[in-house]
Amino acid sequence: MSRAFFLLFVKVKVDRNLKENSITLKSKKILITGAAGFIGSNLVLELFYTVPDVTIIGIDNMNDYYDVSIKEYRLKKIEELVKKQQGSSWIFVKESIADKAVINSVFTEYRPDIVVNLAAQAGVRYSIANPDAYIESNLIGFYNILEACRHSYHDKDSAKNGYNGVEHLVYASSSSVYGTNKKIPYSTDDKVDNPVSLYAATKKSNELMAHAYSKLYNIPSTGLRFFTVYGPAGRPDMAYFGFTNKLRNHETIRIFNYGNCKRDFTYVDDIVEGVKRIMQCPPEKKSGEDGLPIPPYAVYNIGNNQPENLLDFVDILQQELIRAGVLPKDYDFEAHKKLVPMQPGDVPVTYADTSALERDFGFKPSTSLQEGLRKFAEWYKEFYM
Repeated sequence: MSRAFFLLFVKVKVDRNLKENSITLKSKKILITGAAGFIGSNLVLELFYTVPDVTIIGIDNMNDYYDVSIKEYRLKKIEELVKKQQGSSWIFVKESIADKAVINSVFTEYRPDIVVNLAAQAGVRYSIANPDAYIESNLIGFYNILEACRHSYHDKDSAKNGYNGVEHLVYASSSSVYGTNKKIPYSTDDKVDNPVSLYAATKKSNELMAHAYSKLYNIPSTGLRFFTVYGPAGRPDMAYFGFTNKLRNHETIRIFNYGNCKRDFTYVDDIVEGVKRIMQCPPEKKSGEDGLPIPPYAVYNIGNNQPENLLDFVDILQQELIRAGVLPKDYDFEAHKKLVPMQPGDVPVTYADTSALERDFGFKPSTSLQEGLRKFAEWYKEFYM
């Protein structure tokens, strides 16, 4: 089971190596968009487990890009946990971040101290068939968030009550921005001007937009390039989940680039731990020699720093599916595998350089693929069987 979903006790952690300009999450109002999503829901649970007296405002439009029952399951886990908490509050808004009036209303009513924007239309392949969804959510939606953060500093009525605007904007980028970068591991210092999918282009655009707003309005912002996030109650469009569904139905799974792809699979709990640490450390506000703000802006990779070959990944997945009882011990995997060419928008390898994350936060993802897929297989058995 995922630690975030099924922890039976409140875990206590000591955050090490946080920067001097760190901020506390205790008693803060935190806005999390995409709160019913895979990473968003796990982040909400982690904060409720570990941060006292926190108020979390979650936004999600609950669209049907994938099975809505999984999103409802995640929300149910949050609601069950909140009932056991004292002093913390959970507010859920079923709306789209592309609706500017909704975003403005949320900021006016709740005055968030920290904003974590995880709402986005995900998926490289889906962006080829449905580009409108990416422009609406990833560009217009993120613009609305940036504008609301900007105006939070000029809310005079709120200022009288001690609210000084958003302390830190954290937002999801993606390893997809690296495109077909030949240099590995991928570093945030690398040039990323050649995206190979619309999805990647929207994520790179988010980074550029955030930089401009940080420069113009002194908004502390941090972008996070996630690398192939997986785990229990994840997205069914991801390979490990889709492969499992197909194998259960005795369908053939297609392994792209004839199995010669590598992915830096990152377990969701590692992602969440990284996000939580980064939330507490906004880039420092400084002025340059010209008296104008130096953008309080940063970008980090969050990946496992250990890419796995897809054929090895499939082998581990099948072991864990048998172990969990999702598939029978005599299942004929070879009869259900097909090696096929690379498809448009995909890249042969993803590999995160996490040295900056280690340097600034004393943290590096460490969950092995075997351990992570075991937890997924156990969850899958409970949820579907």
